[in-house]
Amino acid sequence: EVQLVESGGGLVQAGGSLRLSCAASGFTFENYDIGWFRQVPGKEREGVSAISSSDETTFYADSVKGRFTISRDNAKNTVYLQMNSLKPEDTAVYYCAADAYVGSYSDIWYLDRRAYEYWGQGTQVTVSS
Repeated sequence: EVQLVESGGGLVQAGGSLRLSCAASGFTFENYDIGWFRQVPGKEREGVSAISSSDETTFYADSVKGRFTISRDNAKNTVYLQMNSLKPEDTAVYYCAADAYVGSYSDIWYLDRRAYEYWGQGTQVTVSS
């Protein structure tokens, strides 16, 4: 019933761009905080970006600031991650996640995977050098 479906991944050369989409269904999307995470083999899943439900405040990992932009379209139940100036180290499986009250106590939870209840299956992003 609750579903998050990522799309838009692919293979690009360093310096290129991709736009990831996360389509949500089965819950009241506009009331949920949304995050993007990524994972490479042998490493823990790390937070990339997030956007709040209340005022659409955005959050970014230091490694992607200035290159990635998160946005949401509540009318379409969709969140986007625009990725520019891609680097080989951005190669990973990218996941979107949702939770109703990620930042209830502190903003630091927005990029913490432990704060999110619902997860998509991921989309592969590969950046060649």
